Parts: sequence; structure tokens; C-alpha cells
Amino acid sequence: MIGRLNHVAIVVADIQQAAGVYRDILGADVGKPVDLPEHGVTTVFVTLDNTKIELLQPLGEASPVARFLARNPGGGMHHLCYEVSDILAARDRLVARGVRVLGDGEPKAGAHGKPVLFLHPKDFCGTLIELEQV
Repeated sequence: MIGRLNHVAIVVADIQQAAGVYRDILGADVGKPVDLPEHGVTTVFVTLDNTKIELLQPLGEASPVARFLARNPGGGMHHLCYEVSDILAARDRLVARGVRVLGDGEPKAGAHGKPVLFLHPKDFCGTLIELEQV
């Protein structure tokens, strides 16, 4: 059902500083910051040969990643994103197996403009999972 790993998301306190680490120290291809108010984050994608890293910084106090950063002041891994070919079919199959979909269960446009859903971390070994339709 799941395809390739699309990205690993890391919450950071300072997205410019974190982008600099990947760009200047590791020599990675780093994109520009993009505000996503509907998700409460500013995001930067680091492109690697085999996947991407998404750096996330809270955008406003109501940001879901603001709570994560409050619990983890140094930042840290937030979620894994896997690709699926049909997000509604994937959701229905997972729900039938008892998996909890976060929010209202309906896909929303993600950072790439494609439909995404998040799955409860307690159903996946403590890891928040994002599904993105490709």
C-alpha cells in the first residue's frame, strides 16, 4: 500500500539556522522557506538523492509543532511521510484495520499541494505518519 519514503520532517526552533546547517555544513540543496498558515508551520525542504528532509518551524502560537517544540526545545524528528497512489483508498483500508486518522479524516492540501492525511502515532510504534497522494 505505501510507496517510497517522501520525506522525514524535523521540527526546529530556528528554520534559517537549521537550513544553514544542511546547506553550509552538509552541502545539501536547500529550498526557500514557505509559510503554510493552514498547517501552522513554516517549512523548508532539503532535497537529497533518495528522499527529502522537511524542516518545520511553528507559525504562530496555535501551531501543532509549537507544542512539540515546547516539549522538545532542541527540536527533533516529527513525522515520516510515505507516498500512496490513492489516499482515500489507503485511508479506508487503514480505518478498516483500526488505524486512527487525525483531524476530521479528510485529506488536506500538504506542502506540495497534494492531498495528505496524518495517522495517529500510537498506531505506528510511536511515530506520526503522514500519507501523501502522488
